[in-house]
Amino acid sequence: MHTLTLNIQDNVFQEFLNFISSRKENIEITADKNLEHDVYFYERREELHQIRADIKSGKMEMLSEEQYEKEIEEFFLELEK
Repeated sequence: MHTLTLNIQDNVFQEFLNFISSRKENIEITADKNLEHDVYFYERREELHQIRADIKSGKMEMLSEEQYEKEIEEFFLELEK
């Protein structure tokens, strides 16, 4: 069995559903739980994977908790000026 994600144009959606109905013994349709909770789930996941890859490659720096706290504190002090 194979799993696909499809984007179907509105003007052929009903035709697609009719085709699926005619082949329902071979095709199973299920809702993607990830998309029910977050319509941008896959885009966000791809971004996070890219960030991790950038950190691992050294392209992006990951701050320690202490560095983060210091930078946030400096940022807020700068805002107060």
